[in-house]
Formats: sequence, C-alpha cells, structure tokens
Amino acid sequence: MKRLNLLGALGFIVAAAAPAMAQQSAPRDSSKKTTAIPADARPPKGMCRVWIDGVPAAQQPAATDCPSAVKNRPANGRVIFGDDYPDSVKTRPADKAKLPPNVKGFTGVKPPPPILPTRPPR
Repeated sequence: MKRLNLLGALGFIVAAAAPAMAQQSAPRDSSKKTTAIPADARPPKGMCRVWIDGVPAAQQPAATDCPSAVKNRPANGRVIFGDDYPDSVKTRPADKAKLPPNVKGFTGVKPPPPILPTRPPR
C-alpha cells in the first residue's frame, strides 16, 4: 500500500511538472531574427513571404497568400507579413486635403471645463 501511495505521489509530481517543462523554450540564435530584410524583398500589403535563413534575397520564395506561407514554412524559415512594415512613401503636409477658406477649424480651441456635480442642500 505504501508503494502505491508513493507511486501515485510521484506520478502527480511528474504530471504537475510536465506543463512547466513544456513552457521552457529552446535557446535560439538571436542573429537569425535580426537579419535585415531588404525593402525590395518585402511582400506587398495583404501578402506574405517565407524567408529562409541563410538564403540570399534573390533566391527566396516569391510572395504568396498568408495562410499558404504559414502552412509551408520550413523549420529554418519564418513568415514575413507585408502589413508589418510602414509605408516607405511619406506624404508631405502639402498633399493633405485642404479645407475651404470659409470653414473654421477646431485647432487651438480648448474644451470647456468639466461640469462637476454639486451637493444638494440639506
């Protein structure tokens, strides 16, 4: 009976420790993630590209849809999403739509002070 209790306790400890061991990640080479991807090799918005580490940019697979890229990613590769990068085209302030001259803007106008409730008289 003691052996059965000991075996049960040991099994419980192993079962409780298994999720904690699964959460430990294997050490990865941090230089892989810092490799810069050339701007001309990035996928367009709405598309993805499988980027294989150690392969020159000219020999990387072409851009594809994101579900296929995630599904077909090899172990030594990663998926580059086209929406992750900001637009390289900067809009100048002069390109913004201008309001007609008779429209008054709200710039420089301060909001009114908040109205605080008062206590009712006793």
